Amino acid sequence: MAVSFKYWDDCLDPEDMQLMWADPQVSKEWLDAGEGQGQKVHLSRDPDGEAYLTQTEMMAVAVITVHRHFKSQLDPYMIGALAEIASGRRLFVDTYDRKTKETKLGMMQVTTEVAQWLGRELGYKYYDIEEDVNLLYWPFVNVYFGAAYAKWLFSCDEKERTEEFVVRAYKGGKKKATHKSSSPIFQRYLYVKDALLSMRQPESFNELTPDLLANSSSTEGQLICWDSKVSEVDMDAMWSQPDVIKEWTKSGERRGNVRFSHDVKKRPYLSRVEVKTVAEITISRHLSTKGVTPEALAALAEVCSMRFVHGVRSRTGLMGIDYPTAAWLYRDCGHRAYTVSSVDDLYNPFASMYFGAAYLGWLSQYEGRERSHEFIVQAYLGGPENVSLQETGPFWNKFLEALKLYQDPKKEHTGCCIL
Repeated sequence: MAVSFKYWDDCLDPEDMQLMWADPQVSKEWLDAGEGQGQKVHLSRDPDGEAYLTQTEMMAVAVITVHRHFKSQLDPYMIGALAEIASGRRLFVDTYDRKTKETKLGMMQVTTEVAQWLGRELGYKYYDIEEDVNLLYWPFVNVYFGAAYAKWLFSCDEKERTEEFVVRAYKGGKKKATHKSSSPIFQRYLYVKDALLSMRQPESFNELTPDLLANSSSTEGQLICWDSKVSEVDMDAMWSQPDVIKEWTKSGERRGNVRFSHDVKKRPYLSRVEVKTVAEITISRHLSTKGVTPEALAALAEVCSMRFVHGVRSRTGLMGIDYPTAAWLYRDCGHRAYTVSSVDDLYNPFASMYFGAAYLGWLSQYEGRERSHEFIVQAYLGGPENVSLQETGPFWNKFLEALKLYQDPKKEHTGCCIL
C-alpha cells in the first residue's frame, strides 16, 4: 500500500476541513492534542504507526456525509459502527479477498470495483474516482461510497432488507447475511453503535450540522431552500398556486428564498399542499396525455418517502425512483423534461415527481397489456416482477389510506382513480 497521509489537510477538501473544525467536540479534541487552526492537523496513529480516526472524528465525518447525501435514508451511527467493525477506523488498511480477487480499501473497506459501479450505474458521482482510485483513502470519499453501498443493500435483489441483514451482508457478504456464522457480526455492531450513542447523542448533531452545511456548496446546503434545487420556471409555477401562496406567506417565505419544512431531526420534507401542487404542475405541463392523476402521485409520494426530499431508506427522492430507472426513462423512453446525470438530480422534487409519473404510465402498459390499478401501485412500490397478494398486497392498502389524504372530502369517491 503506497498511499499514506500525515495530516488531515492532505486528504480533505478545505471546506470539509472547516466543517470538522466547526464541530465543537472535534475542535476540542484537536486543541487538547496541541493542534491549532491555521496549521495542518496530524492524523492519529496507533502504536504500530497506522493512521486512524478517533471515534469523535469518525462520527463527525459520518454525520456530515449522511446530512449531505443521505439525509432521512441512513443513520450516521450505523455508518460509524460499520467503520468500526470493518476496519477499526483505520485509514489505510487493505484487505485482499482470494475468492473475488478484489481488495477492500480504507475505513469502510470499499473495493474500487464497487465504488466505480456505484458511480456508473447508481449515479453516486459526487466524487470522481475513475482517474484516481487513491481518493478512496480520503475519509469523506471512503465513507460516501461505503454509505451508498449500505443504502443499496437495504433493497438488494429487489427485497426490503433489515438493518441486521445490511450489517451482516456489508461485513460478511450477501450469501452469509442469513447464515449463523455471521450472527456475531451484528452483535458486535450493536455493541459499537450503543457505545457511539452513549458518547454523543443524535440531538447534538441535528442542531449543529444543518447550520454548518447551510452555507456550504454541499448537497444538503442546496436542500435548505426550494430555490437552490428547483428551476425558476418551476418556482414561478409554485408561486402561481393560491394554496401554496397562502401556506408560504403564512410561514414567512419570500420569493427567491423559500425554505423546505424540516422535522425535529432537521430532515427536509414537503407539505401535503406542496406535494399535490408539484404533482398537478408536473402532470399539466408534461404528462397530461398519460392520464395519471395528481392525487395518485401525491399518495405514492406519501407511501414512498413520507414526503422527505431525500426519500427514506433505499428509496431515492420524493417519489422513491432510483437512478437506474430514471436514467432508463430519460435515455430509452424519451422522458427528457428533466436531466438526470447523477443521483443528486433526483432530490429535485419536480424531477422525482416527473420520473415517478413517467414510470407509473409505463407500468400501466407493462408487457404490452393494460394493467389494473392494483397491479400498477404494487408494481411501482415492489417491482413489476414481484407483484403478488402476499408480497405486495399490503402496498395497495397503504396507498388507499394515503390517497384519502389528497382527495377532496366534499366529493364522493366510489373507487380509486389512478389513470
